[in-house]
Amino acid sequence: MAENVASSRRNLAQESMDGEENISPGSRVRFELLKEGENRFVLRLSGRLDADSTPFLWQRLQSALVVPPGATLEVNVAPLTYSDSAGFAFLYLLSKGCMTPQSQVSLNGLKPEYQKALQNYSMEDVQAYQGEQPVRQSLMDEIGMAVIAKTLEVRQKVIFVGDVISGLGYVLTHPRWMRRNEIVRIFETAGANALPIVSLISLLLGLVIAFEAAQPFARFGAKIYIANLIGLIMVRELSPVMTAILLAGRSGSAFAAELGTMKVNEELNALETIGLDPMRFLVVQRILASLLLTPLLTIYSMATGVLGGVLVMLGLGFPLSIAWHQLQSSVRINDIAFGILKAFVFGGIVAGTACLRGLETKSGPAAVGESTTRSVVSGILLIIIADSVFAILKFVLEK
Repeated sequence: MAENVASSRRNLAQESMDGEENISPGSRVRFELLKEGENRFVLRLSGRLDADSTPFLWQRLQSALVVPPGATLEVNVAPLTYSDSAGFAFLYLLSKGCMTPQSQVSLNGLKPEYQKALQNYSMEDVQAYQGEQPVRQSLMDEIGMAVIAKTLEVRQKVIFVGDVISGLGYVLTHPRWMRRNEIVRIFETAGANALPIVSLISLLLGLVIAFEAAQPFARFGAKIYIANLIGLIMVRELSPVMTAILLAGRSGSAFAAELGTMKVNEELNALETIGLDPMRFLVVQRILASLLLTPLLTIYSMATGVLGGVLVMLGLGFPLSIAWHQLQSSVRINDIAFGILKAFVFGGIVAGTACLRGLETKSGPAAVGESTTRSVVSGILLIIIADSVFAILKFVLEK
């Protein structure tokens, strides 16, 4: 008999060592199952019983804790050094025979605070949890939930737009809230630093369009009208759209990354704690700078793109005076104003979308990258949609 008990001790002690290896190093718990007699077993728990170690312990005991029906299981918890709510729930389920049905289970060595904590649990909670069955939603339910989710999302967007308009009005009427140094910084990073790429793309666009139009126009003896085409297409369409897309890729992504990082680091909560509104302190400054900056970059892009077309006309043998005359006759002041208006709206769209995506950043290592990607994609999509609306409105108004 003594040899059987000793053999059981050795086998179950080895099982406890195997169980210990599967517990995370930060919260180790040990178990030892001893067979004291034919129908008497002792389970000894030691270490930390918390939310990290309890699932591993439960999994190991499901295979190791084999108690025949009618046997007695004594659980010795005196060596436990710590237990949280997950550990108390485990001990309660263990004491109610959830792991050893048809056996008598008793808890020994409970500290007074452990006994008090275990009184908060009842089998009704366990049975209610076990009785819950997943409800399969119908197609109409899924459609309804999707509509509700989209409605709430649109509601948040409308609230954001209202907050931005309110913040802009407050900053413009209270100039002391206008962080001029921040606006100057954005002008430098998003404006001055973008001049080389804007110059290159605008000049090449003007050159490409002029070269592509030269041969078809030559068939009709209308190469002189290349200047008209370049002037209208750059001023009314390409310069505002191209500049806005560049800003969405450069500045919009930067805005989203900055605000997203601040949210992940809880810097936005810190601003609210000290009484500063992040909308007025961070978002409005970026949107205001973008509203002022985008038209200026667009005007520069218009001039550079037209210059590219004029260079092609000079290469085709037309004097500068002829090209200038054609530009003056085709491009009106209304066309320039229309392009600047589009750029103004596009600037607000780019900055607003980027700031919104930045504020929507969730927690996690990839959250900032996802917000940055969403800001660029959403910004470009909204720019194209807004440009289509402008084109339709202009066509209707000029009929």
